[in-house]
Amino acid sequence: MSPLRFLWQRTAGQRAWMALGLLLALLTTLANIALLALSGWFISAMALAGVAGVSLNYFTPAALIRLAAIVRTAGRYGERLTTHEATFRVLAALRVWLYERIEPLAPQHLEQYQSGDLLSRLRADIDSLNNLYLRVWVPAWVALLSSLICLLVLLRFDGALAAWLGLMWLITGWGLPWLAYRFGQASAQAQQQAMNVLRTQWVGDLRGLAEVQLLGAQALQTARIDMLSAAVVSAQRQQARLSGAFQGAYTLAVGLGVLGTLLLAIPALHEHRIAPPELAMLVLLAMASFEALMPLPLAFQSLGESRHALARVLAVADAQADVQDPVAPQAMPLGNALQLDGVCFRYLSTQPWALDHVDLQLPERARMALVGPNGAGKSSVIALLTRLRAPQSGEVRLGGVPLQALAGDDVRRRFAVLSQHAHLFNTSVRENLRLGAPDADEAQLRSACAAAAIDDFIDSLPKGLDTPVGELGSALSGGQARRIALARTLLKPAPILILDEPTEGMDAVTAQRVMAGIHAWVTSRGQSFLLITHRPLETAGMDAIYHLQAGQWQRH
Repeated sequence: MSPLRFLWQRTAGQRAWMALGLLLALLTTLANIALLALSGWFISAMALAGVAGVSLNYFTPAALIRLAAIVRTAGRYGERLTTHEATFRVLAALRVWLYERIEPLAPQHLEQYQSGDLLSRLRADIDSLNNLYLRVWVPAWVALLSSLICLLVLLRFDGALAAWLGLMWLITGWGLPWLAYRFGQASAQAQQQAMNVLRTQWVGDLRGLAEVQLLGAQALQTARIDMLSAAVVSAQRQQARLSGAFQGAYTLAVGLGVLGTLLLAIPALHEHRIAPPELAMLVLLAMASFEALMPLPLAFQSLGESRHALARVLAVADAQADVQDPVAPQAMPLGNALQLDGVCFRYLSTQPWALDHVDLQLPERARMALVGPNGAGKSSVIALLTRLRAPQSGEVRLGGVPLQALAGDDVRRRFAVLSQHAHLFNTSVRENLRLGAPDADEAQLRSACAAAAIDDFIDSLPKGLDTPVGELGSALSGGQARRIALARTLLKPAPILILDEPTEGMDAVTAQRVMAGIHAWVTSRGQSFLLITHRPLETAGMDAIYHLQAGQWQRH
């Protein structure tokens, strides 16, 4: 797909702003051409009138010159304001579109990408596509429309002159940009690839910076960054050489265009096909008309970069999720009983079964614990129950209805899940908690914190609930971050609560308090409760306890 076509298809809601920006850019360009051409005519006519001693109506041309100057100034301001507003709106639309496309792909399809690579596609590649509007789409249309208008004006004076400038505009506005695109595509792609690799490396190094320092591996990582930076600089240098060459070719084309205009206009003047003041006007019009063509070589040189960026974006956005929603989902059942019948599941066909012919029932409002060592398949149960993954065989039911007949988002609304690696965002404790319940008031937040045994710690913080937690919860200990994530999960109004290792990183006394708070919370809200743990001591008070080993469960 062409990057320009993609941009047009994905920005339907912003086309009014885009068209207004184009109109103002065209108006500004035409006003600038008219200003220079009229000024040349006016100065020449006034000079000739003075030499001949005749009078000349200078009010009308002077007024037109002032009008062109005002339109150019106001139009330039309006064009910059409007095109940048359109650019920001296009950028927002593209980022939202990409996020909406990749969100259903988590977790299974996105696991093949590094976080730095995904960030590069979401930010840098989308920025490259966004620049198509301001750097390619607007300049190309302005160049085309202004050249056609100037061509119509020139045809009124002299056909040969119009043909010559039309040829030079074609060379400058299409020939040079096409060559820039062909010669710049490889280096633009190399630059894009090198930048993506460098960004990915940077993200990984920053997240593991403490380990790099502890292991004394700074020199090794610095050398790797230097090597990647050198590749980026090499590609940028090649792009700069091409840019300089085509700017020089553009300057030469402008000079030839103006020189040819002068050589053709002089015979027309001798043959009285044009008046003497019109000679200066036509030469200056020819010079000014090339201004609209000046951005095109650089614009189309970067088109290869945009094409490569589009390919990277579409590689993610066009991927199909492994778990597909049915075309006509069934209505959600009233009940919340869970059942696994003969479920077999593994992540890859080359790997052993994580779950092998598993049968399990969790009645509504019951409490069940799955106990087993790490890697035994406990977390796979969460992915299957919440329809983030699908079993290779067997069936998972919610309220007696197979999950494959239900919409994934509707299924997940029934669950409040604390995963084994819960993420805290770089904002305040309050905002992290409200991800579970955006409308929760102060009393509800504190109630959930009390159930997670984190309320005393939060009260000791300088700003209480408004204290920032840092990047990935770096301002907190592992146990504190885990309890805040637990409180956030408890806040979600869902009939089924699933907790994966909720006391990870806590001492025995704190873990006991947390488990007591969880049971009290579940009782007060009448939730079903599935606990996944490798600590048998935390299974007190459960209705059923299953020990999981190598994908097989035994009830104890």
